[in-house]
Amino acid sequence: MSPYQKINRTKKRSVSIKMFIEELGEDFSEHVKKRLMDLETRCFLTRKDIPYRFDLKHVEHIKFDCASDENDTSVIKSKEYAYGQFAVIDGSLYFSKDCIENNEIMQSPIVSNIYNLLDSEGIVFDEGRNLKLLNENNIDHVIDMILAACPEVSQSYLDIVKGMTYRSNNK
Repeated sequence: MSPYQKINRTKKRSVSIKMFIEELGEDFSEHVKKRLMDLETRCFLTRKDIPYRFDLKHVEHIKFDCASDENDTSVIKSKEYAYGQFAVIDGSLYFSKDCIENNEIMQSPIVSNIYNLLDSEGIVFDEGRNLKLLNENNIDHVIDMILAACPEVSQSYLDIVKGMTYRSNNK
C-alpha cells in the first residue's frame, strides 16, 4: 500500500464545514473561515480519492430531475447536486471548474458561473482539475452565490438536528 493510500484511508469521506476548516484551514484568514461557516447549516463536504479535494453537497440530499442520457432526454433520472468543489493546496483554498459527477450526483449550474466569474489570477491545474484561488477578495461573492443556489434546509431537518443537539448536551 502506498503512503498516499494509507493517508487516504484514515481520512473521513464526509465532513462538516467545521471539520474541513479544522483539518485543512489553518492558513485561511478569519474572514474566509467565517464565510465558509455560513454554509454549515445547509452543506457538507465529501471527498473520494484525493484527500484535499472536497465536493459541496446539500445536507438533505435533495434530488433533481435530469436526463439520464445526453443522447436520450426522454429518460429522466433524479440526481443530487454538487454545489462546488474545494481543494486545499499548500494552505490555500481553491474552487474547481468541475465537481464530481456520477449516477447519483450532477454538477449544479452555479458551479460554472462561479468559476467563470473568479479572477484568472491564481489558476492551478491539479490532478486533472482547473482550480482558481479563493481569498478575501472573492470569498463573499462565491459563498453568496452558493447560498443563493443551494436550498434552505427543511423544518423537519432542523427539528432532527435540534433534537440531536439537545440529547448530546444532556449527556
